[in-house]
Amino acid sequence: MPREYKTYEEFRNNYKPSQRWEFFDGNKTNFNIAHECIDRHPKDKTAINIIFDDGHRETYTFGTLARLTSQFANTMEKLGIKQGDSIALAMNPSLEFYVSLHGILKVGAVVVACSPLFGTEAIEYRLNKSNAKMVIINESGKDLVKPGLVQRVITAEELMGLIEKEDEHYAPHTSLDTLAFMQFSSGTTGLPRAVQYHHRSVGVVAFRMKFFVGLRDTDNYFCPSSPAWGHGIWYGSVGPLIFGNAIGAYSGRFSAETLLNGLEEFEITNMYATPLIYRRIMETGKLTEYRLKLRRLTYTGGALDIDVIRYFQDKLGLVIQANYGSTETGGFLSDYAFDDWAPKPGSLGKPLPGVKVAILDEGGRELPPGKVGQIAIRYKEGGAWTKMGDAGYVDEDGYFWYKNRIDDIIISSGYTIGPIEIENVLLKHPAVKEVAIVGIPDKDRGEIVKAFIVTDREKNDALKQDIQDFVKTRLSRHEYPRVIEFVDELPTTPDGKIKRKELKLREYERAKKTM
Repeated sequence: MPREYKTYEEFRNNYKPSQRWEFFDGNKTNFNIAHECIDRHPKDKTAINIIFDDGHRETYTFGTLARLTSQFANTMEKLGIKQGDSIALAMNPSLEFYVSLHGILKVGAVVVACSPLFGTEAIEYRLNKSNAKMVIINESGKDLVKPGLVQRVITAEELMGLIEKEDEHYAPHTSLDTLAFMQFSSGTTGLPRAVQYHHRSVGVVAFRMKFFVGLRDTDNYFCPSSPAWGHGIWYGSVGPLIFGNAIGAYSGRFSAETLLNGLEEFEITNMYATPLIYRRIMETGKLTEYRLKLRRLTYTGGALDIDVIRYFQDKLGLVIQANYGSTETGGFLSDYAFDDWAPKPGSLGKPLPGVKVAILDEGGRELPPGKVGQIAIRYKEGGAWTKMGDAGYVDEDGYFWYKNRIDDIIISSGYTIGPIEIENVLLKHPAVKEVAIVGIPDKDRGEIVKAFIVTDREKNDALKQDIQDFVKTRLSRHEYPRVIEFVDELPTTPDGKIKRKELKLREYERAKKTM
């Protein structure tokens, strides 16, 4: 039986990484994510709950998922797919998506997750980099795959008919070291980098689901992140199934009110989401109008505004708790789901047992509590630091705090300006729906602050002046946006992070042409 820890101190002093394998049936030479997530659980138990953007819901059992994934794996073998071959998926959450994802894992092939919102070039890049043999995509996106890129394109609409006559049983032949996923990191400039994960990676997910997400046997769990990125894959499509809990997913164009309706209907008790999701819920002003049964809220994927944290704390009596890391490192700073854990709202929590996290200065030296530097991690004593590119500090109690992306810092007339603080103030203005702050070239000041703003108001100079005055009265006068551009939308990664670097690069290219 997996060990239980009641307190953070007990956990910190006694947990060893080897204990994560107590959550599974398999061993080093015989281990498969799909078996651990699906086949070993009661067939009549709910495995999938999906909220669709048109308001309808779908629910499926472990028995259905076990049968269909086995049929899928048998079909792939007949089509010539072998262990190690890559198959790209470009679908929103649906039965077809989960059958494909876990069916690929059963056969020992590699899942290449792509967003259904990608254009032709984005898909082509990932198919080429992963050497994908096949793409499974909705009929509406089929034309995005250029002829000759892969051996076969299967549409979601034809998938069930293709596999329906195959054997309903399949025995996986994978190990902990079999490649399982190829994810592409959502860089804000340059080309995305492929990051590979093996079946053993699920051990870290089990650890986080248990001790950070705090998943209980009785929980109804929900993760509204897109499965086109790591959070939606590991903690939306894999994590809950390890423990026999159902996937809770949102499919299609996001609406906070549609989500709230689904949380009520599925009686969700535990939600793990991104900051953007929580902000959208707050903006409805309708959180308390729903009969919600939420008991734990967690987030990852960026900084969470303290106003959002306070809103949920006020309305539900729950502190939204943090997990911090990256695609390459995994999460390594967290709040924890223990009886004695005291969260500090807005902090990133404390490090995992056995890892070293520090704040480093520009020379790579550790800084004392309270001093701002770059967040860094190393997994082995004496090993190299992995720098996160984020500025932060650690307090006297050992809690880490995020400041901003180091590359996003604006230097104007000698002042060091972080965009997050300005964005948080601007979001309090009634006309500002979304905003991104970047530094743009200025011959006198080096850089000045520019705001890209999405608004539903009439776009005119009077509104610009009102927004500028709003910031001047709330922050230092050198921090107000000297330039404002109204836009219809902001460029974002699949997980909702604003691509500030893309906006900044655009401004610097524009400046070059006018020099």
